[in-house]
Amino acid sequence: MAFNLSVFKTRALTALIFVAIMALGLLVHPYLFLLLISVIHFGAWWEYYTLVDKINRTQTNTLTKIGMMVTSYTFLLWATSNTYLLQDLQLKNNFSAFFAAIGFLLTVIGVIKSKNLAYKSFFSPSIAIVYITLSCVALINLSSNQFYKSPATQWLPQGIILPLFVIACMWINDTMAYIVGSFIGKTPLSKISPKKTWEGTIGGIVLCAVVVGWAMHYFSKTYFDVSMITWMLWAAIAAVLGTIGDLVESKIKRSANVKDSGKFMPGHGGFLDRFDSLLFAVSIMWLIFYLYLKP
Repeated sequence: MAFNLSVFKTRALTALIFVAIMALGLLVHPYLFLLLISVIHFGAWWEYYTLVDKINRTQTNTLTKIGMMVTSYTFLLWATSNTYLLQDLQLKNNFSAFFAAIGFLLTVIGVIKSKNLAYKSFFSPSIAIVYITLSCVALINLSSNQFYKSPATQWLPQGIILPLFVIACMWINDTMAYIVGSFIGKTPLSKISPKKTWEGTIGGIVLCAVVVGWAMHYFSKTYFDVSMITWMLWAAIAAVLGTIGDLVESKIKRSANVKDSGKFMPGHGGFLDRFDSLLFAVSIMWLIFYLYLKP
């Protein structure tokens, strides 16, 4: 695959804009970050349902789709910490039950109005809860304070570190894999994604480990007692998981016989196309951080 400067600029710029928007959300206010994650949650869920309907040759009632998305959103509200308040009301304790009730009601109405019910339509949401909702929950939870030691000096909001680490790994890995694969890639990685090569994949993982691992060790000394080697190892794991996530989403699209998961970004795909790597990687990275960093 020859290097295409135009394609590279598009991929790199799109990913950079995403990183900047997420960083802005983390820096400005927790509610802005929650809003961004919520948009990703609902957008990815809708595209997932559309793809699954194409694969199963079903047509899930719109109310059922919305009901399942709203019900699953309850898990996201439960992940919010005490910083998410409306006046004196916690989102977690005061709004999750409301969303659960509305979601359940819409789902039931949708099922009643459905002309044909396929058992596959009920199995698919359980996968989406793990694939999409729990990943969004992990991102919200990583922005909480439970993973961080008390800093001696605090020049950067600590909740921004771990979410941006995972996001940066996805961006650097994807960008470096494209560059390396364009110049020296010869061995196809998988039939699922013919343009990916082993050379590009390995190059992306190694460069991600070096660049992000070094940067995290340098910028996070105040917040974590973690060695550079450990950060590099975690960055490599995140890069591998992101690559797998990309292949999984490509497999789903191929099964549905579509090129893009949606039209969220015309010419650049949908929510799942943009966040497939992140959604797959973040839950496992959360588990690693929980086991290693949580006091």
